[in-house]
Amino acid sequence: MGCSKRPKGPNPVDEEIKKRRDAESAAEQARKDVKAAEKRIAELNNLNEKQQEKTKAAERATEKARAAEQARGREAREAMADAKRASDEACSRAEAAARTANEESRKLAAQAMEELRRTTAIQEQARRDAQAAQEQVKKLQEAADEEKRKATAAQEAANASKKAADAANAAKAEAERKLKEGIQPVVTPTPEEVSAAKRRVQYREDLFHIAIAGIAGGGKSSLINAFRGLRNKDIGAAATGVTETTLVMARYPHPNAEYPLVLYDFPGAGTLKIPDWQYFNDQGLYVFDSIIVLFDNRFTMTDIAILTNCRRFKIPTYIVRSKADQHIRNIMEDMGYDSDGDSSQVNRLYQAARQQFIQQTRQSVKDNLRDANIPEQRVYIVSHKMMLDVALNTTIFDVLARRQPKTIDEIELLSDLIREAQIRRGRRD
Repeated sequence: MGCSKRPKGPNPVDEEIKKRRDAESAAEQARKDVKAAEKRIAELNNLNEKQQEKTKAAERATEKARAAEQARGREAREAMADAKRASDEACSRAEAAARTANEESRKLAAQAMEELRRTTAIQEQARRDAQAAQEQVKKLQEAADEEKRKATAAQEAANASKKAADAANAAKAEAERKLKEGIQPVVTPTPEEVSAAKRRVQYREDLFHIAIAGIAGGGKSSLINAFRGLRNKDIGAAATGVTETTLVMARYPHPNAEYPLVLYDFPGAGTLKIPDWQYFNDQGLYVFDSIIVLFDNRFTMTDIAILTNCRRFKIPTYIVRSKADQHIRNIMEDMGYDSDGDSSQVNRLYQAARQQFIQQTRQSVKDNLRDANIPEQRVYIVSHKMMLDVALNTTIFDVLARRQPKTIDEIELLSDLIREAQIRRGRRD
């Protein structure tokens, strides 16, 4: 029997450098935002000064119009007084002319009446001039009020921009502090983003959508093939390889209509140029009914980030460690495995290595969850070969009835997924 090489994990130094670069990029963007806000404040202050100058000019124009209106009013009153005096004089002359009862008197009376008409016309013109002056003053006052309103609005905008700049500075400082402390930001998708993500994965209410997520090379594609009862080389199987072969999300409905499952293969975290805390939102994992967090060698910050976000969105999760047969074989070799040994010795060595691998895996996941303040949950330990054998049985009842000696958690994982899917479909029906 051939021996597989131990999978290598990602370089911690590269991950740390990547986190620092992400933090520096976020800080640089925040500094740019602050500079833009400060520039906007300067522009609004300049606009405010101009608006204030306009307001003062309008007030001066209003005062000038008011003085002109007062002057015209005085002139009108004086004209009316003069007219009244002239009217009185005309009446006197008319009365005198009437008393003489001669032609000259009638002429004088006619002249007096003409003078009276002219006086009346002057009074009417004076009244119209006064009304026009009042309307002009009103318009100038309204213009001054509008300029004052614009100045007030400009000042309010400047205050709002300053407040926004202060908030941006505070947000920048808080983000830098959290990044230094290793606290990742919380990002909540908008309703539009949720709808777009559902369209992208072709979400249907009558199906149970399961995302397989984790770091690159963890065996996601092989596990999906095993769930669907397909070997890696079968037609329609998800592509597998030593390097990461999944570069975009792929959708794989379960071939058995009895199981309303749709499995999704996602690019492995680490193959995309995004931080681990952005992987969940960037891939739209928040729309799935359940998420399998698959890991091979060790639990990573990406796995912790996915589990943390699933708790925020109340999405059921299944922690799965893959390639159990390879890891058990590696432990057997460390224990001195000899392919030429007798079968009973090999079996004892296999059982000891198997038990050690199971205990180490469960304890490691338990410790990682505790350190991340995540409640303890079960870890399913599986291998691709055993999962394929389990999935190829006719029904789930056959699987439960015929437990194979080398299975670990394959039967429980498959039955739990199918049970959850059927319960979900029953609720929706």
